[in-house]
Amino acid sequence: MTVGERIKRRRKELNITAEELGALIGKDRSTIFRYEKGDIEKLPVDVLIPIANALKTTPAYLMGWEEPDPTIPDNFRPLSVKRFPLLGNVACGEPIFAEELHEVYVDEDDNIHADFCLTAQGDSMINARIFEGDILFIRSQPTVENGEIAVVLIDDSATVKRIYFDRENKILTLVPENPLYKPTRFQGAELDRVRILGKVLSGKYDIE
Repeated sequence: MTVGERIKRRRKELNITAEELGALIGKDRSTIFRYEKGDIEKLPVDVLIPIANALKTTPAYLMGWEEPDPTIPDNFRPLSVKRFPLLGNVACGEPIFAEELHEVYVDEDDNIHADFCLTAQGDSMINARIFEGDILFIRSQPTVENGEIAVVLIDDSATVKRIYFDRENKILTLVPENPLYKPTRFQGAELDRVRILGKVLSGKYDIE
């Protein structure tokens, strides 16, 4: 099945109309139909993740990477390996556009509960042991706990930072792990510019 066919199948399983799905992700009905028909073949991560969240599934499922290979017998599993899609680059410094890389995968232990990978760029998170060129495993989720590290979309640019949210004053602070960089704060209407794409994992374990 194509990505569009999986989106349509999952939408109908949940009894959600195209108009309702569009409203959940900020798109109109015609755009949803274009996704489902395959008119837009390569969905960017900032579209794929909200669709997966709205359909209560994962980007990996929609892309077809979580379905078992029918050519491999159930009793023959020589390696516990999963293919994670490498979707592009993410800044560990100033936010950058996360350029999409298609048909590129990372094979890793299937105990890693991630949905996709990004390549780190920059040095703002070095004290969290995130270095230039590292492959970051990301679990798709719209929120994280205070102190956790996340991939954050600011307007159309992505960055990796430690997250702190002051609910009482509605202040979101993105904190680097390098004293050469300053925290960035968003408050009030500025919060509309920011969206959490997922939590950053390290191998089998969460980054401390």
